[in-house]
Amino acid sequence: MTFVQMIDCKTDRVEELNRLLDIWVEQTRGKRTATHNVLAQDRSDGTHLVEIVEFPSYEDAMRNSNLPETDRIFQEMVALCDGMPTFTDLEVIRDEQLHKEVCARFFTEALTGDPGLLDGLLTRDYHDHDPANSPDVIGVEALRGEIALWRDAFDYTFTLEDQVAEGDRVCTRWTWEGTHKGEFLGLAPTGRQVSMTGTTVHRLHEGLICEGWWQYDRLGLMGRLGALEM
Repeated sequence: MTFVQMIDCKTDRVEELNRLLDIWVEQTRGKRTATHNVLAQDRSDGTHLVEIVEFPSYEDAMRNSNLPETDRIFQEMVALCDGMPTFTDLEVIRDEQLHKEVCARFFTEALTGDPGLLDGLLTRDYHDHDPANSPDVIGVEALRGEIALWRDAFDYTFTLEDQVAEGDRVCTRWTWEGTHKGEFLGLAPTGRQVSMTGTTVHRLHEGLICEGWWQYDRLGLMGRLGALEM
């Protein structure tokens, strides 16, 4: 079970403490068991800091604490603080990947089901970067129109193969499968069942998707539709 340790302290030597954590990261490279580290500053009291460290389990946290580098850095941290830091040990009982969930719904619900759901998933000024479109598509209504072109031409589904999230970005690797039922880029419907793969990187702001970058095998799709010699 994922384990989180919160270290609460007070100091006006914030930059020195930040550099100390950089030293810890460097000295424990290849040894530490921590998977995520956050240093946060209280907005109402700049001397109040909270460090949040995530581990795969409590046992991993204890192994990390027993590293000589961790003990040495902690002693230096104490010297920078106004008093002894306090520790809170937390067992994680729920861990929601909210950004990934929003992006998953974009593919599996809004693009393939009800485009009205876009209003609850995208910012109004959403900016879409698709190498097949020039200029870029900007705004929810413009994207809704782009989606309509695909839905008029194909009955299709998305299968999400992988999702990786970091900070405000989510990268999704997907497979698209469709039946060509209507005109597409001047090509009359063929009735063919076709597929392609692609990757999309989304940027989120306040829980909504505000920007997207697409890479997919459109050339291969046109070949499978018989528009090109493969």
